[in-house]
Amino acid sequence: MKVPEPILREDLSSILAAPLPWESLYGRTILVTGASGFIGGHIVETLAWLNRCQPHAGLRIYALARDLGRLHQRLPWLDIPGELSPVIQDIRQPCHLDTPPDIIIHAASPASPRHYLQRPVETIGANTDGTRHMLDLARSGAARVLFLSSGAVYGDNILQVDAMRETDFGSEDPLGPRACYSESKRLAETLCRAYHTQYGVDARIARISHCYGPGIRLDDGRVIADLLVDVLNDRDIQLDSDGSASRPFCYVSDTVLGLFHVLLNGEAGEAYNVGETHETSILELAHMMIAAAGKTDRLHVTAKARSPLAPAARSSGHFDIDKIRALGWVPRVNLEAGLSRLLRVN
Repeated sequence: MKVPEPILREDLSSILAAPLPWESLYGRTILVTGASGFIGGHIVETLAWLNRCQPHAGLRIYALARDLGRLHQRLPWLDIPGELSPVIQDIRQPCHLDTPPDIIIHAASPASPRHYLQRPVETIGANTDGTRHMLDLARSGAARVLFLSSGAVYGDNILQVDAMRETDFGSEDPLGPRACYSESKRLAETLCRAYHTQYGVDARIARISHCYGPGIRLDDGRVIADLLVDVLNDRDIQLDSDGSASRPFCYVSDTVLGLFHVLLNGEAGEAYNVGETHETSILELAHMMIAAAGKTDRLHVTAKARSPLAPAARSSGHFDIDKIRALGWVPRVNLEAGLSRLLRVN
């Protein structure tokens, strides 16, 4: 039997060592959508590792993905079929399983701007039609749903709120290019609350922000992936800005552990922020990436000088995590350690 590589094995074991009621998952049938994706794949790996570590757990795992080859590529150490049952289909179509699921973790959605800007219609469909299909499936069998949403639902942080609570919302241009993602995530959240209110569906929402770590695709299009590609190819990093904009970067095992806190300890119909609170500038991130790779002696970072007339770069803000902190979760892996773990895998 294949085993996960050492960094992933450490991450999975760390997740399962958390004091959560893992036994409540024993014997359950669990459907994970977006199973060949970055976060969805980590969720499947965590569940499969739970089965291996606790052979009496008896989880039945269904992994929904659009392409079987991509699923094998994303989860190379797992027996497919065997340790999990593949469900190969488009999330925009109704899903029918041999065994009704007890738990649905809905992670299927393009998340990278590079991808959803190219396929806005499919993105809207995954977040709206796909979510509705999952909620209908949950309603028919009294399953619990965890919907993976995004900090994009908060819109533009016009008021420059430092720590965004679950009730803080900015504006969003419905005709803007990114609205296909943010507006459809908003509607998906509304669907979750509506199904809970009208039909009693146990739907919970996790809003995720700036997740990174082993398993991230090199063509993801977001800043950490772009910097990683440069460093792996021994290229100097040339930023297309002055690098002063800051983001809160949360390591993937921390994110996944936060998702299980919401799934196992959260309340139905509620949304929870899952993200890092410390922000790092893009310029600092570039230098940290080079240092983590041990290449400070030969790689350099070049940033564009900001015009005196240009507005200062704005922080996108970070999450207020008091609500999920009350469930027992806080990020544990700092950025320096997370980048080191990322580079040890790639």
